[in-house]
Amino acid sequence: MDLSFPRFDRDVELTVLPGDLAVLIVGIAARQAASHTAVVQAGFARHDPDPRLFAPLHGAFNGPMAAALTRWREE
Repeated sequence: MDLSFPRFDRDVELTVLPGDLAVLIVGIAARQAASHTAVVQAGFARHDPDPRLFAPLHGAFNGPMAAALTRWREE
């Protein structure tokens, strides 16, 4: 899945959006930034996370699912 932004194409005409839409988008962004999830995520950036969090002993973020996928592939 490609989650990158599409490249800006200089040959395409820009579309001007109505001001009401801009206000709506700013409001949505402000509510998202104030959400509990965003606040917790911002807290992660302030502290050094435990390196073991990103290097689990079994080598996968979801050990049982990784084992199931390995068994499935070997069948």
